[in-house]
Amino acid sequence: MAGNARRPGLSVTSRALALLGAFDSTHPTLTLSELARRADLPLATAHRHVGELVAWGALVRATTGHYEVGQRIWELGLLAPLPSGLRQIAAPFLQDVYKATSVTVHFAVREDVKALYLDRISGNDAIPVVSRVGGRLPLHSTGVGKVLLAYAPDDVQVRVLGGLTRMTRYSITDPEVLEEQLRAVRREGYAYTQEEMSLGACSLAVPVRNGCGEVVAALGLIVASLDAERTRLVAALEVAANGIRRSIGARSFSQ
Repeated sequence: MAGNARRPGLSVTSRALALLGAFDSTHPTLTLSELARRADLPLATAHRHVGELVAWGALVRATTGHYEVGQRIWELGLLAPLPSGLRQIAAPFLQDVYKATSVTVHFAVREDVKALYLDRISGNDAIPVVSRVGGRLPLHSTGVGKVLLAYAPDDVQVRVLGGLTRMTRYSITDPEVLEEQLRAVRREGYAYTQEEMSLGACSLAVPVRNGCGEVVAALGLIVASLDAERTRLVAALEVAANGIRRSIGARSFSQ
C-alpha cells in the first residue's frame, strides 16, 4: 500500500482510509498484522484504529481473528449515485438475460483501471467465477472490462496497456494483441474472453450506452465455451443493453 503512510503528522482520517484500502478483491479478509503491513502502519497504530473501525461498523472481526469489511460500508456504498442509480435501472434487464440464457450475468462500470461489478446474477449450476458484487477485476482480462477499456479515455488505455498482468495462462499480455481486440470491440460491438480471468470460464459482453450514445457501463455473461450460440447470446445482451439505454435516457453517469 502507500509507502508514505508512516510520515509524521499523517491524519487520523488518512490512517483509517489506508486500513480500509488494504482490502481488495484478492484480500477480502486480513489479519491485524496483514492490515498493518498493507496499510504501512505500525502494528500498535493499526490495532488502535482497527478497534475504532470495528466499533463503528466499518470492519468486522471474524471468529478466525481475521477482519472483513463491515455492513456499514456496504450501506454507505448503496448511497453512491452512480452504482445505485445504474444498478436499479439495469436490474430487470439482467433478469431478462438470465431467464433467456441461464448463465451468469454481469453488469459493470469502469473505476479508473478496473471493472467495478455493480450486479451479478447466477444460478446453482453456474460456472464458478471470481467476480462479486462490489468487487473489482482487471479491464484487460474480463469481457465487461474489455468493453469498458475499448471506450475509455486514451490515458486510461495507455496505463492499462503498459501494465498487462497474467491472470491465467490464456491472459492477453501483448499490448498489440489487446489493441487489436479493442478495435474489434468498437467495430463489431461486443468483446469476448477465453479463460483469461478464470480457467474454464469464457465471457461475452456488450457496451451499455445512454441516450446520447455515451458508453456508461458493460453487460456480460459467462459460458463454458464460445463455440456454440455466440450469435444468440450476443443478441440477448444487445436487446437488454438497448432496454437499459432507453431507461437511462440522456443521463451521463460520468465516470
